[in-house]
Order: sequence, then C-alpha cells, then structure tokens
Amino acid sequence: MIDVTTAIAQYREHGFAKLGQVVDDVMLESLRARSEALMLGRVTWPGMFFQMDATTGDYRDAPLGLGWQGPSLNYRKMEKLELDDTFRALIRHPALEPLVRTLIPGRVTLYRAIVFNKAAGGGTEIPWHQDAGKLWGLSENPEVQVWTALDDAPENGGCLEFVPGSHRWGLATPLGGVVPDDRVAERQFEPVAVPVKAGESVLLHNFVWHRSGKTHTGHRRLGFSACYLNDRVKCVRKKRAPRQFFEVFP
Repeated sequence: MIDVTTAIAQYREHGFAKLGQVVDDVMLESLRARSEALMLGRVTWPGMFFQMDATTGDYRDAPLGLGWQGPSLNYRKMEKLELDDTFRALIRHPALEPLVRTLIPGRVTLYRAIVFNKAAGGGTEIPWHQDAGKLWGLSENPEVQVWTALDDAPENGGCLEFVPGSHRWGLATPLGGVVPDDRVAERQFEPVAVPVKAGESVLLHNFVWHRSGKTHTGHRRLGFSACYLNDRVKCVRKKRAPRQFFEVFP
C-alpha cells in the first residue's frame, strides 16, 4: 500500500516522491524476462519503438529513427509497452491506482510506457531534462509519471537525480526536453540522488529537472516509466496522424 497523502505532499513540494516497494519479486522476474525477450526479438509487438544506445556513451550520439536493429541487450529504450500484457499489469497496478486517480480525476489515459536500459557496460549519461513542452505534441503538459526500478539503481548505478522544487520553475524552454547548459548555469541548486531497490517506484512531476548517470557497478539497470494523462489531453501533432491514447483507468 502507498501512503497517498504523504506521497502527494512530497510530490507537490519537491517534484518527486519515493513510493516504496510496489512490485513484488514474482512480477519483477516476469518484467525482466519480458524486457529481455523484447530486446532479443523472442517476443514482438507491431508498432513498438526501439532506440539503440550510443556506442560513445554520449546521449547526443544515440541513433534516431532506426528502430529495431536485431537482437541486442544494448537498446537504450523500448516504447509503447502498453501493447504488452506483462507491462500492462504494471501500468494498471492496483497499488498505483489510488495515487494516480487522486492526481488525475476522471478517466485516465497513458501518454507513454517505456523501458530505459543502462546495459552492464555503463549505458548512457542522461543530462538534466524535463518531460514536457512542445516536443511532446500535447494540448496540455502532463504532470504525472511513475518510474519503477526493475533492477537495483544505487547511487553509482544509474539512479535518478532530481533538483528539488524545480517543477515550480516552469519549463526551461517552450520546446521542453534537455535543459540548455546556460539555463543550468543560471540556477543555484543541490541535486538529490534517489537510489532505489528493484521493485521500488518514484512519483515525479514532468517539469522537475531530473537526470541519471551511467552505471558503474558492472550490472544492468532497467527502469520502467509510465506517464499518465487526463483524457481531455489530446495529441496535436501535425506531421503524422494524432496519437490515440491507451485507456488505463476508466
């Protein structure tokens, strides 16, 4: 059970909140096995998105638009995991429903469900960024994400880092995404590392500045992120057909 009142109070004050253990060992093993099966092509779902990691370890060098590149455990991310029944169970986890429904009254949909992978070799260092803005192509900016560790994420093993209270600064740029270096230099802050054990979850506001380093433990770090929306939020992109959002909680 999640202490919803405490979690939301911390989320509103700091922009993030640790939720404790949400996923049990049985589900964890299932999610890890399915992640590997998807990366290795043993399970496939038409419409899934894949991005291979940068060989240099530099986020900016990650290849774009290539999609599936054959069996590999070095994919940086896999998206549209709502297509997979194993991950749908986590998206709709009964421990998360009261929390999400409190923050998003009414019908709840999903913007994205995505696995972020830092392979045992280290993976990629992700810079300070925000998960909102015109880059996301939405009629309203989202505010609710839940990130769940599928592997341990210690301080030197790719854990999330946050700038507490930065969600109240608004967007660093209208586009959103990576926070420009000059905007980072303008701010005085002390980042907070949030190490978690496998199965623990973190609630975060889409505006909060967050990043993650490489894993220096010699172990892989898988993390799963689900971004929830109110059903009034629509896709407003023009270059392709608007996205239709998966219903999570009717």
